[in-house]
Amino acid sequence: MKQNQVPVSCLIVGNYCHDVLKKDDVVLAESLGGAASFISAVLDGLSVPSTVISKVGTDFSYSVTHPPLLIPSAQTTLFHAHFSSQIRRHDRLLKRIHACDPITPSDLPISRFHFGLAVGVAGEITPETLEKMLDKCDVVFVDVQSLIRVFDPIDGTVGLVPLKDSGFYHLLPRIGFLKASADEAPYVDVEDARKKCCVVVTNGKEGCTVYGSDGEQRIAPFPTVQVDPTGAGDSFLGGLVAGLSNGLAVPDAALLGNFFGSLTVGEMGLPQFDSRLLQAVKDEVQKKRLQFAGSHEWQNGKLIFMKPLDHEDFLTALTEAKTKASMGLTKECQTESPIEVEPRDHQTCNGQPKLFPCSVCEEPIKPSGCTL
Repeated sequence: MKQNQVPVSCLIVGNYCHDVLKKDDVVLAESLGGAASFISAVLDGLSVPSTVISKVGTDFSYSVTHPPLLIPSAQTTLFHAHFSSQIRRHDRLLKRIHACDPITPSDLPISRFHFGLAVGVAGEITPETLEKMLDKCDVVFVDVQSLIRVFDPIDGTVGLVPLKDSGFYHLLPRIGFLKASADEAPYVDVEDARKKCCVVVTNGKEGCTVYGSDGEQRIAPFPTVQVDPTGAGDSFLGGLVAGLSNGLAVPDAALLGNFFGSLTVGEMGLPQFDSRLLQAVKDEVQKKRLQFAGSHEWQNGKLIFMKPLDHEDFLTALTEAKTKASMGLTKECQTESPIEVEPRDHQTCNGQPKLFPCSVCEEPIKPSGCTL
């Protein structure tokens, strides 16, 4: 993809869902969930055009910018995240209570897209659907959770299986980018997968690592106070795609992914990005776009992803933009009258159920069966 082309079009495939957080069997919070909701928030914030294909049931009660496909006979995908004050992080359980219908190849639009994102959360993306995405998108980004999650048939506990046993492994050479968390990486076999596609492993406060067939790049994190890790990996993927759609080098795009991941963990639930911060990020991305010569392109079947010489300058600029935005919000809060919030009252923010501040999410949710 060259500069000065028409705007990049993105196809996001994955169901919206309803997330319920419980601690000691008490409901603490409820919110719109699903990778598609977090990714589209980032792309919308950076003015990257996207089409979302998502299915929900008649019980879906959220106001979203990209309306889903309504399935009258189904319920919206529902997850319960169980926490306990008595046990360690690795014993926290994520359970799929029920799932909406799978997304089929016939549900996808007829038109072609520059980028496709396969971001299922509850097994809704089939091998046939992913293959159809690979046919109609120039480059496809896949969150590995779409491929390797399995669900206990009795209580819906989320587990993981090796990618080679998932039914998707044969499609790996056609995938552009495969994203996995540090917890999911052992199920991928990164050394094998990187020979077939670009692999990005996110690792929370340590940033991320981009693996290509000929090398790897570690990308710095953005320090932040973590409130809720839900959706951080999804926002990372949104930032990565937004960067590449604007012509950034892979390391710079991954840095933008880390940036949006850090913003997301600093809020409860789906983040509400500050408009001034978004404009500052757009300005910095535009500067990079004008300077960049195109090292994100495919050359002789291989992805080139060397860090540009001004990569550290981009890191500094994004950090400064985030700091200025935080200072501005702090000043605004100091001038506003305090508002008392009843701790058990489910309030809304822009039509979305609002999560309550709590300490249950200081670490990422870890599916049953995960090992490091």
